[in-house]
Amino acid sequence: MKTGCDRRLDQSFRNAPVLAVGPYSRIVLISDCHRGVGNANDNFLKNQHLYFAALHHYYTRGFTYIELGDGDELWENRRLCSIREIHENVFELLSLFEREGRLYQIYGNHDHILQYSTDMPHCAGIILKACGFDKFARCVELYLTHGHQADVLNSSLWRLSRFLVRYLWKPLEQIGVLDPTSAAKNYKHRNRSEKRLSRWAIKHHRYLITGHTHRPALGNRQTRYFNTGSCVHPRCITCIEIEQGTVSLVKWSTETRADNTLFVARTLLADPLFLRDL
Repeated sequence: MKTGCDRRLDQSFRNAPVLAVGPYSRIVLISDCHRGVGNANDNFLKNQHLYFAALHHYYTRGFTYIELGDGDELWENRRLCSIREIHENVFELLSLFEREGRLYQIYGNHDHILQYSTDMPHCAGIILKACGFDKFARCVELYLTHGHQADVLNSSLWRLSRFLVRYLWKPLEQIGVLDPTSAAKNYKHRNRSEKRLSRWAIKHHRYLITGHTHRPALGNRQTRYFNTGSCVHPRCITCIEIEQGTVSLVKWSTETRADNTLFVARTLLADPLFLRDL
């Protein structure tokens, strides 16, 4: 029997675009930037330099950039143009990806409204089809979506949640009260969401990559569930790279050299997985 989560995830991949992944493909998956308007509620501000450094790295090295939802904070903020003005350098670089056909964006719960955008269309899901990585010529499919489909309040009732965040939790956040409905801030809610996502992936024999809970995870053949993490961790951003037939969970952070100068470091959080082993 299908659950509500099952139906919502199934719907997200109905008519989803399919992107081919070959031995020379380079793809980076990033989610939950929550770009804001530069005020106290803009959680992206503290990591904006890390994000821009990472984005520049991926652009110059020919990566395709896929954003898995909640790129822009449109629950707390009404206007995307205000976010673009504050983070102009980011959007200029994203426009270069787009101009070269290397930009794909999925909507999440916090930027669900972009589903209806005509100048900046976002989709619900994307399927990556990786072929030619083993001697049997198998194809491995990776299903990408935001992950908010795991609970009804953040998916079907997203307008209600947006109202509560905009008029209740946003002002309370300024005095340290966390939103109890958020999968990223509520431990029990996060665990429940991740179990539902993994259960769907196992049930359908699919590899699922999401964001939403902000907790990075590199899955395997047993769990079948991956998570990019987010760009609003306290001291780093995390993402997933697909390159040369491997899937890697990566952290970008500020580190210190022996002479006390600072630099932006790229660090693997786990040994890469080979697509041929999935």
